[in-house]
Amino acid sequence: MYPNLEAHIASFVKLQPAGLEILRASLKATDLRKKELLFREGEICRADYFVDKGCLRMFFIDDKGTERTTQFAIENWWMADYISLERQTASGFSLQAVEATRVLALERNACEKLLTAVPALERYFRIIRQRAYAASQVRMKYIYDFSGEEMYRHFSRSYPGFIQRVPQYMVASFLGMTPEYLSEIRKRTGR
Repeated sequence: MYPNLEAHIASFVKLQPAGLEILRASLKATDLRKKELLFREGEICRADYFVDKGCLRMFFIDDKGTERTTQFAIENWWMADYISLERQTASGFSLQAVEATRVLALERNACEKLLTAVPALERYFRIIRQRAYAASQVRMKYIYDFSGEEMYRHFSRSYPGFIQRVPQYMVASFLGMTPEYLSEIRKRTGR
């Protein structure tokens, strides 16, 4: 039983009991320690990961050796390197647990079989991918339109749970600033 995922799916589509059984059989639960990697840059992403409990981050290391966080995922969010997963090519990213995390892995081949067997899940995945893509578009706009302080204020208002759970250097990396600059902003804003 995967009550978090099943409740998440139920908020978008209705699955019959047989569909839930096929879904359950398609997943592999994995517990990760803090800072443990699901895959690293240069490896192939083999699954789409649902965060059942905990927090993941996706990052890459730039040409100066600095980690650049591109995404976070908390409970009820999916995360993968979708280019690597789809094309089965080396990933340009690493996927890491920020804290002790439990993920449900839906491997590429299992996903294809699942979507054929349970068509309602096609709709579920379409909706969540559209929402994720929309959020990505908004984030890109904010990168161009917002100052560093505005980015932090927006992020801390929109995702207050991240501020408490994610180390400051990862938040700074995600927002495109140094930890020192983020510390200055936090002092000014009192957050």
